[in-house]
Parts: sequence; structure tokens; C-alpha cells
Amino acid sequence: MMEFENQTYSRDFILLGLFSSSQTSLVFFSFLFITFIMTVTENTVIILLIHRNLRLHTPMYFLLSHLSFMDILHISNIVPKIFANFLSGSRTISFPSCGFQVFLSLTLLGGECLLLAAMSYDRYVAICHPLRYPILMNEHVSNLMACGSWIVGTINSTIHTAYILHFPFCGSRAIDHFFCEVPAMLKLSCVDTLHYERGVYVSGIIFLIIPFSMILASYAQVILTVLQMKSSEARKKSFSTCSFHMIVVMMYYGPFIFTYMRPKSYHTPGQDKFLAIFYTILTPTLNPIIYSFRNKDVLTAMKNMLECNFLPKR
Repeated sequence: MMEFENQTYSRDFILLGLFSSSQTSLVFFSFLFITFIMTVTENTVIILLIHRNLRLHTPMYFLLSHLSFMDILHISNIVPKIFANFLSGSRTISFPSCGFQVFLSLTLLGGECLLLAAMSYDRYVAICHPLRYPILMNEHVSNLMACGSWIVGTINSTIHTAYILHFPFCGSRAIDHFFCEVPAMLKLSCVDTLHYERGVYVSGIIFLIIPFSMILASYAQVILTVLQMKSSEARKKSFSTCSFHMIVVMMYYGPFIFTYMRPKSYHTPGQDKFLAIFYTILTPTLNPIIYSFRNKDVLTAMKNMLECNFLPKR
């Protein structure tokens, strides 16, 4: 029995990917390649702008730089392997590589959930309590929020990765997904995973339901405050900003909650893969656009950086 388990752990997994048709795969590959380049470029530009421009050295942009870094790591953890498998014609992923994908993915997903909640709190304080903002959101608090997101996300990920890799995978090693994700891997286990699924449910409450509820409460208070503004232009601008933020939040949390807070028996491969695209590929691409490139300060900083580096000096 021990020899069988050792052989099981030493074998590679197979990622079935998104599409079986080669023609469809080529179209998806092209779209994914463009999206990947856009995501890495956008988020790298945001990090450089925030680092180089003193006007952007505020708690909001500090948290945003961490969000951009998480998004770069997240999409880089998943998409290059899809490229490698497509170009090589192989769908295999080694056991250690799969474990690392699970670990990094859960770390970044959990950390980003907490970070988005921290960013919504920052906006709540800035709009609803502007006079107390320097006290409630100072450098120490923002550092604590960012570090806490990374540390708590890493601890949670370590526990779940250790559990999921400990399960024996009997029979088929084919993961019906485009990356190693916990719900898809649980289906390959030949032991009862009910107790572990309850642990996933508890983590979902901590990392999904509570932060999402905090975000909704924060933006509800922001909207109430905005409604009391005398300037119609200020109200319109604030509503526009809040609505775009909430769209991205819903696109991230909605599919994430639906995937991780359902019993294993309710999961279907096609549905899980479709939902995962939102929180692994689309939101990292949209975050810089929604949170940064629509912001006047960021656009001004970008214009100054372009003028300094690319335009000829007079």
C-alpha cells in the first residue's frame, strides 16, 4: 500500500485545459496571450508610477501597488503554464509544480480578498471621515493592512496546500481544469474529503463572505455620504467611481464564492473553468483600468513620466 502511494505521489498530473478543439484553442491562446501581456504591462506601469511619483505616496496607492503586484504574480502563476502546454503539445504538470500552483494561487486569492476590503475601508474613511483620515489611515496602518493580507493569505494557503497534497489520488490523474485548483483536485481523491470541505467552507467565510460584506457596507456608507453632497458634479463623479469599483468587486468575489463555497458534488468542470477565468485572468486585467487609469492623479503621473523619459528635452 505504501509503495502504491509513493508511486501515486511521484506521477505527473494532466491539465485538460479549457477547450478540446485545436481551432478554438488557437483563438483562445491568442486572446490569452494579448490579455497576459496587457495585464503584466498595466500592473507594472502602476507599480512604477506609484514608486516614482511622490504625490502617489499615499495609503490608497500603497495598497494599490500591492494589489498590482499580486495580480502580476497571480496571472504569471497560471497563464505561462497554459502557454507551455499549448506550444509543446503536452498537458502534464509535475506534482511539485501543481502543489506550488495551488499554494501561490491560494495565497494571492486570499491576500487579494483581504486587500480589497482594506482598500474599500480606505475609501470609506477618505469620503465619510476626511478630517480623521490622517489618523485612521496613516502609514503604519496601511503597512499593517498590506503585510497582514500577505501573511494571513500565506498561512491559510500553507494549511490548505498541505491538506490537498496529502490526499491520495487514485486512478485518473487528469485535472479537468486549466490550472491546479482545489475543487478540481478534490474530485480526483479516492478518500472521503467531507471534513476538509468543511474547512474550505470556514476559510470561505473568513476570506470571502466577511471581506465582501465589509466592502458592501463601506460602499453603502460612501453612497449615503455622496448623496448629501451639494455639488452635482461631485456626486456624479463619486457614483461613477463607486459603480465601477463594485463591478470589479462583484466579478472577483461572485465567481470565487460560487466556486469555493459549494459542496464537491455540485461542481461541474465547464462551470468551474468558466468562473475561474473571472478571478484569475479578467480581474487582474481590469483592476489597473478601474482603480488607476481612470484616476486624474495617476494619469498626470503617467504623463510626467512619459515626458521625462521619452520626449526630447528642450
